[in-house]
Amino acid sequence: MTTKLSVLAIVLGISFCWLLSSCGEQKSTVENDLSEAPSDEVVETRASPLRRVEGAIGGKQVKVQYGSPAVKGRKIWGDLVPYNEVWRTGANEATHIEFAQPLLISGQTLPPGKYSIFTIPRESGPWTVIFNSEWDLEHGHYQYKEEHDVLRVTAEPTWESSSQESLSIEVVPQGLVIKWEKLNLPITIE
Repeated sequence: MTTKLSVLAIVLGISFCWLLSSCGEQKSTVENDLSEAPSDEVVETRASPLRRVEGAIGGKQVKVQYGSPAVKGRKIWGDLVPYNEVWRTGANEATHIEFAQPLLISGQTLPPGKYSIFTIPRESGPWTVIFNSEWDLEHGHYQYKEEHDVLRVTAEPTWESSSQESLSIEVVPQGLVIKWEKLNLPITIE
């Protein structure tokens, strides 16, 4: 009986080790899929899907990664996303932008690199758009530190009559456009 239990423990131990190593391999596959994801595609399934978009602005390639929350019947502006407070401009980890050549944003130069994008929504008037050097924040604005801001600009939102359920960030020839609920926030980039 003791021998049978020993053999069973060994088999279970080997199976458990195999299972753990398989999970580890699958995780790295998801990470690899993220780095090779085509433009404007959902790269991970979760409540607020992780999205990655790519495009050209003034002939310069730009990549943006963000979590795309949905309205789900909630009041967004001034409630879920408070006015006059730093917002991670998406869900989950910080939204970030990556590019290899300098960009001119509202007349100011942003050197090549990776930057998180934060915004400060306002009930009226222009919003503040922040490019921060700490781009890999797991918990978005909860880890935000103003001293790492590289550039702050303003952008004037417009409000649409129809509502868009899921947040999107588009790379267009004139820059970035953030859309969610009735918000349309263009960020001019050259």
